[in-house]
Amino acid sequence: MKFKMIHNNLNVFDLQKSLAFYEKALGLKEVRRKEAGDGSFTIVYLANEQAPHQLELTWLREKDTPYDLGDNEIHLAFETDDYEAAHKLHQEMGCICFENEAMGIYFIEDPDGYWMEVLPQK
Repeated sequence: MKFKMIHNNLNVFDLQKSLAFYEKALGLKEVRRKEAGDGSFTIVYLANEQAPHQLELTWLREKDTPYDLGDNEIHLAFETDDYEAAHKLHQEMGCICFENEAMGIYFIEDPDGYWMEVLPQK
């Protein structure tokens, strides 16, 4: 029996804000979408040409307050071929939330408070 990881899900409070963030910050674009017939939810899958793995964003109509991530220590990691340009972009966006210069990595925070690790290509 074999398993292949295909996507990770994040619930988001403001879908349009999240879509804009992920496209600008990480080059992820919508590849498909599912909408409930009653409008109760929208699921959008994001990807880029760098990897087959997708990020699934789920918006729930009845969610009327931002998500409380509590002590959520989960993060996704992104490798970049131009670390310095990525760092500059993320500085300009004001989304760098933690940097570990000794390890050569940093984290950005999305509109809902989820962290994404950015590291240089090996």
